[in-house]
Amino acid sequence: MTVNKRGMFGVRGTGDTSGYGRLVIPPLVQGSTERPYGGFFDSVADELASALRDDFGVEFDAAVESVVVFRGELTLHVRREHLRAVASTLRNGPELRFEMCLGVNGVHYPQNTGRELHACYPLLSITHNRRVRLEVSVPESDPHIPSLVGIYPTNDWHERETFDFFGIEFDGHPSLTRIQMPDDWVGHPQRKDYPLGGIPVEYKGASIPPPDRRREYN
Repeated sequence: MTVNKRGMFGVRGTGDTSGYGRLVIPPLVQGSTERPYGGFFDSVADELASALRDDFGVEFDAAVESVVVFRGELTLHVRREHLRAVASTLRNGPELRFEMCLGVNGVHYPQNTGRELHACYPLLSITHNRRVRLEVSVPESDPHIPSLVGIYPTNDWHERETFDFFGIEFDGHPSLTRIQMPDDWVGHPQRKDYPLGGIPVEYKGASIPPPDRRREYN
């Protein structure tokens, strides 16, 4: 059964001051794309499959859950236990050469049971002027993903930020601490189930409620 999402920011009932309370968002279910993928995507998949088999003894289908081509972009959904092997191969393969990882972005899908937390890695090949994306999904109950700092050192602060805001723990990171929120902060503010509001504020004797409770719409 597919259910539309209503409103934004996790607000329930009245009190949505964002103006999005009546927004209806139909869910997008993106399945795996069939061959041929088009453009350079097929050659990237073939080179990756060959190198994974030769260098790591891993079959492509064992490392990659699905391949999605959507709006002209290639996304490889990678199983977390093979993330380092895939990333290393994409960086080092002569016909691949994705030298740059442009960070990591966290995403939270609270209704996607068992795959609530996603980490997305946009990769850039300067040599071949190509882009691909890696995506890894993990459950909230076990939010561990291997760190890519040893392969892409510039991911250091990006992984810390994703940990800070989404609670994804990057195993092997040299210093996985919060980067923007205080060290003793409770929770991860960019998760969809994180409450609006924050620190209670007092102003001239008046209590300032959280944004989602400041007024109601009839």
